[in-house]
Amino acid sequence: MSVENTILSNLICNEPYARKVIPFIRTDYFTDKNYQVVLDMITAHYFKFNSVPSKETLAIDLDGAGYNEQMFNDCKDIIENLSPDSSELEWAVDITEKFCQEKAVYNAIMGSIEILDNKNKDKTKTAIPEMLSDALAVSFDTHIGHDFVEDSEERFDSYHRKEEKVDFDIDLLNKITMGGFSKKSLNVILAGTGAGKSLAMCHFASHNLTQGKNVLYITLEMAEEAIARRIDSNLMDIRYDELELIPKDMYEKKMDKIASTTKGKLIIKEYPTATAHSLHFKALLKELELKRKFKPDIIYIDYINLCMSSRLKGNVTANSYTIVKAIAEELRGLAVTFGVPIVTATQTNRAGFADSDVGLENTSESFGLPATADFMFALIRSEELDTMDQVMIKQLKNRYADPAAFRRFVVGVDKTKFRLYDAEDQAQFELSQDAEDNLADQLTVNKLRTFSDFKV
Repeated sequence: MSVENTILSNLICNEPYARKVIPFIRTDYFTDKNYQVVLDMITAHYFKFNSVPSKETLAIDLDGAGYNEQMFNDCKDIIENLSPDSSELEWAVDITEKFCQEKAVYNAIMGSIEILDNKNKDKTKTAIPEMLSDALAVSFDTHIGHDFVEDSEERFDSYHRKEEKVDFDIDLLNKITMGGFSKKSLNVILAGTGAGKSLAMCHFASHNLTQGKNVLYITLEMAEEAIARRIDSNLMDIRYDELELIPKDMYEKKMDKIASTTKGKLIIKEYPTATAHSLHFKALLKELELKRKFKPDIIYIDYINLCMSSRLKGNVTANSYTIVKAIAEELRGLAVTFGVPIVTATQTNRAGFADSDVGLENTSESFGLPATADFMFALIRSEELDTMDQVMIKQLKNRYADPAAFRRFVVGVDKTKFRLYDAEDQAQFELSQDAEDNLADQLTVNKLRTFSDFKV
Protein backbone atom coordinates (compact mmCIF):
# COMPACT_ATOMS: atom_id res chain seq x y z
CA MET A 1 0.00 0.00 0.00
CA SER A 2 1.36 3.42 -0.99
CA VAL A 3 1.79 6.22 1.57
CA GLU A 4 -0.94 8.21 -0.22
CA ASN A 5 -3.34 5.25 0.04
CA THR A 6 -2.41 4.74 3.71
CA ILE A 7 -3.15 8.40 4.43
CA LEU A 8 -6.54 8.38 2.69
CA SER A 9 -7.51 5.07 4.33
CA ASN A 10 -6.72 6.46 7.78
CA LEU A 11 -8.59 9.67 7.01
CA ILE A 12 -11.90 7.80 6.53
CA CYS A 13 -11.41 5.01 9.07
CA ASN A 14 -9.51 6.67 11.92
CA GLU A 15 -11.14 9.80 13.25
CA PRO A 16 -8.45 10.62 15.92
CA TYR A 17 -5.88 10.45 13.11
CA ALA A 18 -7.99 12.68 10.88
CA ARG A 19 -8.33 15.34 13.58
CA LYS A 20 -4.56 15.46 14.02
CA VAL A 21 -3.64 15.41 10.33
CA ILE A 22 -6.30 17.30 8.33
CA PRO A 23 -5.26 20.81 9.51
CA PHE A 24 -1.76 20.28 8.10
CA ILE A 25 -2.14 18.17 4.95
CA ARG A 26 -2.38 19.85 1.53
CA THR A 27 -3.60 18.54 -1.80
CA ASP A 28 -0.42 19.64 -3.59
CA TYR A 29 1.51 17.10 -1.50
CA PHE A 30 -0.16 14.43 -3.70
CA THR A 31 1.27 14.12 -7.22
CA ASP A 32 -1.70 12.15 -8.61
CA LYS A 33 -4.63 14.40 -9.57
CA ASN A 34 -7.14 11.67 -8.68
CA TYR A 35 -5.76 11.37 -5.15
CA GLN A 36 -6.04 15.16 -4.86
CA VAL A 37 -9.74 14.96 -5.79
CA VAL A 38 -10.44 12.28 -3.17
CA LEU A 39 -8.52 14.22 -0.51
CA ASP A 40 -10.48 17.37 -1.34
CA MET A 41 -13.76 15.46 -0.90
CA ILE A 42 -12.65 14.04 2.47
CA THR A 43 -11.51 17.38 3.87
CA ALA A 44 -14.59 19.22 2.54
CA HIS A 45 -16.86 16.70 4.28
CA TYR A 46 -14.84 16.91 7.49
CA PHE A 47 -14.95 20.70 7.73
CA LYS A 48 -18.68 20.81 6.87
CA PHE A 49 -19.92 18.01 9.16
CA ASN A 50 -17.04 17.77 11.69
CA SER A 51 -16.70 14.05 11.06
CA VAL A 52 -14.92 11.76 8.60
CA PRO A 53 -16.89 10.45 5.60
CA SER A 54 -17.52 6.79 4.86
CA LYS A 55 -16.63 5.16 1.54
CA GLU A 56 -20.34 5.19 0.66
CA THR A 57 -20.54 8.94 1.34
CA LEU A 58 -17.52 9.58 -0.87
CA ALA A 59 -19.07 7.50 -3.67
CA ILE A 60 -22.26 9.58 -3.52
CA ASP A 61 -20.26 12.85 -3.48
CA LEU A 62 -18.26 11.61 -6.45
CA ASP A 63 -21.45 10.85 -8.44
CA GLY A 64 -22.59 14.43 -8.09
CA ALA A 65 -19.24 16.07 -8.77
CA GLY A 66 -19.56 16.13 -12.57
CA TYR A 67 -16.11 14.77 -13.43
CA ASN A 68 -15.39 13.24 -16.85
CA GLU A 69 -15.67 9.47 -17.23
CA GLN A 70 -11.93 8.78 -16.94
CA MET A 71 -11.46 10.82 -13.76
CA PHE A 72 -14.70 9.44 -12.30
CA ASN A 73 -13.56 5.83 -12.82
CA ASP A 74 -10.05 6.50 -11.49
CA CYS A 75 -11.36 8.22 -8.35
CA LYS A 76 -13.94 5.46 -7.87
CA ASP A 77 -11.17 2.84 -7.96
CA ILE A 78 -9.19 4.77 -5.33
CA ILE A 79 -12.22 5.02 -3.02
CA GLU A 80 -13.07 1.33 -3.41
CA ASN A 81 -9.50 0.33 -2.54
CA LEU A 82 -9.50 2.32 0.68
CA SER A 83 -9.60 -0.09 3.59
CA PRO A 84 -9.51 0.10 7.40
CA ASP A 85 -5.95 0.51 8.57
CA SER A 86 -4.72 -1.29 11.68
CA SER A 87 -1.70 0.97 12.09
CA GLU A 88 -0.99 2.52 15.48
CA LEU A 89 -2.07 6.14 15.72
CA GLU A 90 1.36 7.55 16.62
CA TRP A 91 3.05 5.65 13.78
CA ALA A 92 0.45 6.77 11.23
CA VAL A 93 0.74 10.41 12.31
CA ASP A 94 4.55 10.19 12.26
CA ILE A 95 4.82 8.83 8.70
CA THR A 96 2.25 11.37 7.51
CA GLU A 97 4.25 14.22 9.04
CA LYS A 98 7.43 12.99 7.34
CA PHE A 99 5.53 12.64 4.04
CA CYS A 100 4.25 16.22 4.30
CA GLN A 101 7.69 17.56 5.21
CA GLU A 102 9.36 15.85 2.24
CA LYS A 103 6.65 16.99 -0.17
CA ALA A 104 6.76 20.56 1.16
CA VAL A 105 10.53 20.78 0.60
CA TYR A 106 10.21 19.22 -2.87
CA ASN A 107 7.44 21.67 -3.85
CA ALA A 108 9.46 24.61 -2.54
CA ILE A 109 12.53 23.56 -4.55
CA MET A 110 10.50 23.07 -7.73
CA GLY A 111 8.73 26.38 -7.16
CA SER A 112 12.09 28.11 -6.71
CA ILE A 113 13.33 26.67 -10.00
CA GLU A 114 10.23 27.99 -11.75
CA ILE A 115 10.92 31.46 -10.35
CA LEU A 116 14.57 31.33 -11.42
CA ASP A 117 13.51 30.20 -14.90
CA ASN A 118 10.95 33.04 -15.06
CA LYS A 119 8.11 30.53 -15.43
CA ASN A 120 6.31 32.01 -12.40
CA LYS A 121 5.51 35.66 -13.09
CA ASP A 122 3.64 36.13 -9.80
CA LYS A 123 6.72 35.84 -7.58
CA THR A 124 10.23 37.28 -7.62
CA LYS A 125 13.52 35.79 -6.45
CA THR A 126 13.05 37.49 -3.07
CA ALA A 127 10.25 35.01 -2.32
CA ILE A 128 12.55 31.98 -2.53
CA PRO A 129 14.10 32.18 1.00
CA GLU A 130 10.66 32.47 2.58
CA MET A 131 9.32 29.55 0.49
CA LEU A 132 12.19 27.31 1.55
CA SER A 133 11.95 28.46 5.16
CA ASP A 134 8.22 27.73 5.32
CA ALA A 135 8.79 24.30 3.81
CA LEU A 136 11.49 23.42 6.32
CA ALA A 137 9.24 24.55 9.15
CA VAL A 138 6.39 22.14 8.32
CA SER A 139 5.48 20.32 11.50
CA PHE A 140 2.36 18.83 13.09
CA ASP A 141 1.19 20.54 16.27
CA THR A 142 -0.83 17.75 17.82
CA HIS A 143 -1.04 19.14 21.35
CA ILE A 144 -4.60 20.25 22.11
CA GLY A 145 -4.04 21.91 25.44
CA HIS A 146 -3.64 21.33 29.17
CA ASP A 147 -6.63 19.83 30.99
CA PHE A 148 -6.60 21.49 34.40
CA VAL A 149 -8.13 18.52 36.26
CA GLU A 150 -7.02 15.54 34.17
CA ASP A 151 -3.42 16.76 33.91
CA SER A 152 -3.09 17.83 37.56
CA GLU A 153 -0.69 15.00 38.45
CA GLU A 154 1.61 15.90 35.58
CA ARG A 155 1.41 19.52 36.70
CA PHE A 156 2.35 18.58 40.28
CA ASP A 157 5.37 16.63 39.02
CA SER A 158 6.48 19.69 37.06
CA TYR A 159 6.63 21.69 40.31
CA HIS A 160 9.32 19.33 41.56
CA ARG A 161 11.15 18.94 38.28
CA LYS A 162 14.25 21.08 37.92
CA GLU A 163 13.90 23.24 34.83
CA GLU A 164 16.83 23.08 32.45
CA LYS A 165 18.16 26.61 32.15
CA VAL A 166 21.16 28.38 30.66
CA ASP A 167 22.80 29.89 33.72
CA PHE A 168 25.07 32.88 34.36
CA ASP A 169 28.43 33.15 36.05
CA ILE A 170 27.03 36.20 37.89
CA ASP A 171 25.51 35.16 41.22
CA LEU A 172 22.77 37.79 41.48
CA LEU A 173 21.65 37.28 37.87
CA ASN A 174 21.13 33.60 38.70
CA LYS A 175 19.18 34.55 41.82
CA ILE A 176 16.77 36.93 40.08
CA THR A 177 16.14 34.48 37.22
CA MET A 178 15.96 31.39 39.47
CA GLY A 179 18.89 29.80 37.71
CA GLY A 180 19.30 31.48 34.32
CA PHE A 181 17.55 32.00 31.02
CA SER A 182 14.55 29.70 30.48
CA LYS A 183 13.85 27.89 27.24
CA LYS A 184 11.29 29.48 24.89
CA SER A 185 11.92 32.95 26.33
CA LEU A 186 12.79 36.39 24.97
CA ASN A 187 15.30 38.27 27.12
CA VAL A 188 16.24 41.91 26.51
CA ILE A 189 19.11 44.11 27.67
CA LEU A 190 18.34 47.86 27.67
CA ALA A 191 21.24 50.30 27.61
CA GLY A 192 22.50 53.49 26.06
CA THR A 193 25.23 53.64 23.42
CA GLY A 194 28.50 52.33 24.84
CA ALA A 195 26.90 51.12 28.08
CA GLY A 196 27.83 47.51 27.45
CA LYS A 197 25.03 45.72 25.56
CA SER A 198 27.38 43.84 23.23
CA LEU A 199 29.93 43.40 26.01
CA ALA A 200 27.32 41.68 28.19
CA MET A 201 26.13 39.40 25.37
CA CYS A 202 29.70 38.47 24.39
CA HIS A 203 30.47 37.67 28.03
CA PHE A 204 27.33 35.55 28.44
CA ALA A 205 28.08 33.74 25.16
CA SER A 206 31.66 33.06 26.30
CA HIS A 207 30.42 31.61 29.58
CA ASN A 208 27.80 29.47 27.79
CA LEU A 209 30.54 28.01 25.59
CA THR A 210 32.62 27.02 28.62
CA GLN A 211 29.49 25.31 29.99
CA GLY A 212 29.41 23.03 26.96
CA LYS A 213 26.43 24.83 25.42
CA ASN A 214 25.93 25.34 21.70
CA VAL A 215 25.71 29.07 21.08
CA LEU A 216 24.46 30.95 18.01
CA TYR A 217 25.46 34.62 17.93
CA ILE A 218 23.73 36.69 15.23
CA THR A 219 25.24 40.12 14.65
CA LEU A 220 23.62 42.87 12.60
CA GLU A 221 25.98 45.65 13.65
CA MET A 222 29.53 44.33 13.73
CA ALA A 223 31.48 41.88 11.61
CA GLU A 224 31.72 38.21 12.59
CA GLU A 225 35.46 38.64 13.17
CA ALA A 226 34.90 41.59 15.56
CA ILE A 227 32.54 39.52 17.73
CA ALA A 228 34.95 36.56 17.62
CA ARG A 229 37.81 38.86 18.70
CA ARG A 230 35.82 40.00 21.75
CA ILE A 231 35.16 36.39 22.72
CA ASP A 232 38.84 35.57 22.16
CA SER A 233 39.72 38.36 24.58
CA ASN A 234 37.26 37.05 27.17
CA LEU A 235 38.19 33.38 27.03
CA MET A 236 41.95 33.84 26.55
CA ASP A 237 42.20 36.48 29.30
CA ILE A 238 44.04 38.85 26.97
CA ARG A 239 43.29 42.55 26.51
CA TYR A 240 41.30 43.22 23.35
CA ASP A 241 43.90 45.71 22.07
CA GLU A 242 46.80 43.31 22.68
CA LEU A 243 45.54 40.27 20.79
CA GLU A 244 47.57 41.08 17.72
CA LEU A 245 50.73 41.33 19.87
CA ILE A 246 50.79 37.69 21.03
CA PRO A 247 52.77 35.19 18.91
CA LYS A 248 50.91 32.67 16.80
CA ASP A 249 52.10 29.64 18.79
CA MET A 250 50.75 31.16 22.04
CA TYR A 251 47.43 31.96 20.34
CA GLU A 252 47.17 28.40 19.01
CA LYS A 253 47.96 26.91 22.46
CA LYS A 254 45.24 29.02 24.06
CA MET A 255 42.82 28.10 21.28
CA ASP A 256 43.65 24.40 21.70
CA LYS A 257 43.01 24.68 25.44
CA ILE A 258 39.61 26.30 24.81
CA ALA A 259 38.73 23.59 22.27
CA SER A 260 39.75 20.80 24.66
CA THR A 261 37.78 22.17 27.63
CA THR A 262 34.56 23.08 25.82
CA LYS A 263 32.12 20.55 24.41
CA GLY A 264 29.84 23.13 22.83
CA LYS A 265 30.16 25.09 19.61
CA LEU A 266 29.89 28.80 18.91
CA ILE A 267 28.61 29.93 15.52
CA ILE A 268 28.73 33.65 14.69
CA LYS A 269 26.62 34.78 11.76
CA GLU A 270 26.61 38.29 10.34
CA TYR A 271 23.73 39.93 8.48
CA PRO A 272 23.84 43.43 7.00
CA THR A 273 21.98 45.96 9.12
CA ALA A 274 18.17 45.99 8.64
CA THR A 275 18.16 43.15 6.08
CA ALA A 276 17.27 40.08 8.15
CA HIS A 277 14.16 38.91 9.99
CA SER A 278 12.89 35.85 11.85
CA LEU A 279 12.39 33.81 8.67
CA HIS A 280 16.05 34.31 7.75
CA PHE A 281 17.02 33.16 11.25
CA LYS A 282 14.69 30.15 10.96
CA ALA A 283 16.27 29.19 7.63
CA LEU A 284 19.73 29.57 9.17
CA LEU A 285 18.81 27.27 12.05
CA LYS A 286 17.53 24.62 9.65
CA GLU A 287 20.66 24.93 7.49
CA LEU A 288 22.98 24.64 10.49
CA GLU A 289 21.15 21.51 11.59
CA LEU A 290 21.33 19.95 8.13
CA LYS A 291 24.89 20.91 7.22
CA ARG A 292 26.68 20.94 10.60
CA LYS A 293 24.38 18.94 12.89
CA PHE A 294 24.30 22.06 15.04
CA LYS A 295 21.37 22.87 17.33
CA PRO A 296 21.85 25.91 19.56
CA ASP A 297 21.07 25.87 23.27
CA ILE A 298 20.84 29.67 23.26
CA ILE A 299 20.68 32.40 20.60
CA TYR A 300 22.03 35.97 20.86
CA ILE A 301 20.80 38.63 18.43
CA ASP A 302 22.83 41.84 18.44
CA TYR A 303 20.50 43.67 18.35
CA ILE A 304 16.68 43.80 17.91
CA ASN A 305 16.39 47.35 16.54
CA LEU A 306 18.56 46.36 13.57
CA CYS A 307 16.25 43.49 12.58
CA MET A 308 13.35 43.58 10.13
CA SER A 309 9.86 42.23 10.61
CA SER A 310 8.89 39.30 8.39
CA ARG A 311 5.24 40.38 8.56
CA LEU A 312 5.74 44.07 7.91
CA LYS A 313 8.68 44.08 5.49
CA GLY A 314 8.23 46.83 2.93
CA ASN A 315 5.35 48.39 4.89
CA VAL A 316 6.32 52.06 4.85
CA THR A 317 3.17 53.11 6.68
CA ALA A 318 3.89 51.11 9.84
CA ASN A 319 5.14 53.17 12.80
CA SER A 320 8.13 52.25 14.95
CA TYR A 321 5.93 50.89 17.77
CA THR A 322 4.20 48.46 15.41
CA ILE A 323 7.45 47.37 13.75
CA VAL A 324 9.47 46.76 16.93
CA LYS A 325 6.55 44.99 18.61
CA ALA A 326 6.16 42.76 15.54
CA ILE A 327 9.90 41.94 15.55
CA ALA A 328 9.75 41.12 19.27
CA GLU A 329 6.75 38.83 18.78
CA GLU A 330 8.45 37.08 15.87
CA LEU A 331 11.65 36.53 17.85
CA ARG A 332 9.72 35.17 20.81
CA GLY A 333 7.86 32.86 18.40
CA LEU A 334 11.23 31.69 17.11
CA ALA A 335 12.34 30.96 20.68
CA VAL A 336 9.19 28.90 21.30
CA THR A 337 9.46 27.02 17.99
CA PHE A 338 13.06 25.94 18.57
CA GLY A 339 12.81 25.62 22.35
CA VAL A 340 15.70 27.95 23.19
CA PRO A 341 16.17 31.25 25.02
CA ILE A 342 16.83 34.24 22.80
CA VAL A 343 18.83 37.14 24.20
CA THR A 344 18.86 40.50 22.47
CA ALA A 345 19.34 44.17 23.30
CA THR A 346 17.81 47.56 22.59
CA GLN A 347 18.84 51.19 22.86
CA THR A 348 17.51 53.68 25.37
CA ASN A 349 15.80 56.76 24.04
CA ARG A 350 17.42 60.19 24.40
CA ALA A 351 15.97 60.75 27.85
CA GLY A 352 17.26 57.39 29.03
CA PHE A 353 20.74 57.99 27.63
CA ALA A 354 21.25 60.93 29.97
CA ASP A 355 19.32 59.41 32.88
CA SER A 356 21.00 57.70 35.81
CA ASP A 357 17.86 55.70 36.58
CA VAL A 358 16.61 54.00 33.41
CA GLY A 359 13.06 52.59 33.31
CA LEU A 360 10.74 50.88 30.85
CA GLU A 361 9.63 54.28 29.61
CA ASN A 362 13.17 54.78 28.28
CA THR A 363 12.91 51.91 25.79
CA SER A 364 13.82 53.21 22.36
CA GLU A 365 11.11 53.29 19.67
CA SER A 366 8.57 50.96 21.22
CA PHE A 367 6.90 50.07 24.51
CA GLY A 368 5.70 46.97 22.71
CA LEU A 369 9.12 45.37 23.26
CA PRO A 370 8.95 45.20 27.09
CA ALA A 371 5.34 44.06 26.76
CA THR A 372 6.53 41.00 24.80
CA ALA A 373 9.78 40.23 26.65
CA ASP A 374 9.95 37.63 29.42
CA PHE A 375 12.94 39.18 31.16
CA MET A 376 14.34 42.65 30.73
CA PHE A 377 17.06 44.52 32.57
CA ALA A 378 18.93 47.77 32.11
CA LEU A 379 22.66 48.42 32.18
CA ILE A 380 23.28 51.79 33.80
CA ARG A 381 26.59 53.67 33.77
CA SER A 382 27.70 56.68 35.77
CA GLU A 383 31.00 58.49 36.28
CA GLU A 384 31.24 57.09 39.80
CA LEU A 385 30.60 53.53 38.64
CA ASP A 386 33.07 53.91 35.76
CA THR A 387 35.84 54.85 38.20
CA MET A 388 35.17 51.65 40.14
CA ASP A 389 34.93 49.48 37.00
CA GLN A 390 31.30 48.68 37.74
CA VAL A 391 27.96 48.86 35.99
CA MET A 392 24.52 48.84 37.60
CA ILE A 393 21.91 46.26 36.63
CA LYS A 394 18.29 47.22 37.18
CA GLN A 395 15.41 44.80 36.75
CA LEU A 396 12.68 46.18 34.49
CA LYS A 397 10.53 43.09 33.90
CA ASN A 398 10.83 39.57 35.25
CA ARG A 399 8.53 36.62 34.53
CA TYR A 400 10.99 34.27 36.24
CA ALA A 401 10.66 35.61 39.77
CA ASP A 402 9.66 38.58 41.92
CA PRO A 403 11.22 41.67 40.27
CA ALA A 404 11.19 43.48 43.62
CA ALA A 405 13.93 41.20 44.97
CA PHE A 406 17.34 42.64 44.13
CA ARG A 407 15.69 45.35 42.05
CA ARG A 408 19.12 46.83 41.34
CA PHE A 409 22.67 45.74 41.97
CA VAL A 410 26.16 46.28 40.60
CA VAL A 411 28.52 43.95 38.79
CA GLY A 412 32.17 44.38 37.98
CA VAL A 413 33.18 45.03 34.39
CA ASP A 414 36.52 44.65 32.61
CA LYS A 415 36.06 46.50 29.35
CA THR A 416 39.53 45.55 28.14
CA LYS A 417 38.61 41.83 28.12
CA PHE A 418 34.83 42.06 27.61
CA ARG A 419 34.13 40.47 30.97
CA LEU A 420 31.60 40.81 33.75
CA TYR A 421 32.17 39.49 37.26
CA ASP A 422 30.56 39.48 40.69
CA ALA A 423 31.12 42.69 42.62
CA GLU A 424 32.15 42.64 46.26
CA ASP A 425 29.39 42.42 48.86
CA GLN A 426 30.32 45.87 50.15
CA ALA A 427 29.37 47.41 46.81
CA GLN A 428 25.90 45.82 47.01
CA PHE A 429 25.52 47.02 50.60
CA GLU A 430 26.41 50.60 49.69
CA LEU A 431 24.00 50.48 46.76
CA SER A 432 21.19 49.15 48.97
CA GLN A 433 21.87 51.84 51.57
CA ASP A 434 21.72 54.51 48.87
CA ALA A 435 18.44 53.02 47.63
CA GLU A 436 17.00 53.03 51.17
CA ASP A 437 18.05 56.65 51.69
CA ASN A 438 16.47 57.64 48.38
CA LEU A 439 13.28 55.77 49.29
CA ALA A 440 13.13 57.49 52.70
CA ASP A 441 13.62 60.88 51.05
CA GLN A 442 10.85 60.13 48.54
CA LEU A 443 8.47 59.00 51.29
CA THR A 444 9.13 62.24 53.17
CA VAL A 445 8.41 64.27 50.03
CA ASN A 446 5.19 62.33 49.46
CA LYS A 447 4.06 62.94 53.08
CA LEU A 448 4.75 66.65 52.79
CA ARG A 449 2.93 66.75 49.48
CA THR A 450 -0.05 64.94 50.98
CA PHE A 451 -0.07 67.31 53.96
CA SER A 452 0.03 70.36 51.72
CA ASP A 453 -2.96 69.04 49.78
CA PHE A 454 -5.09 69.33 52.90
CA LYS A 455 -3.87 72.75 53.97
CA VAL A 456 -6.59 75.38 54.02
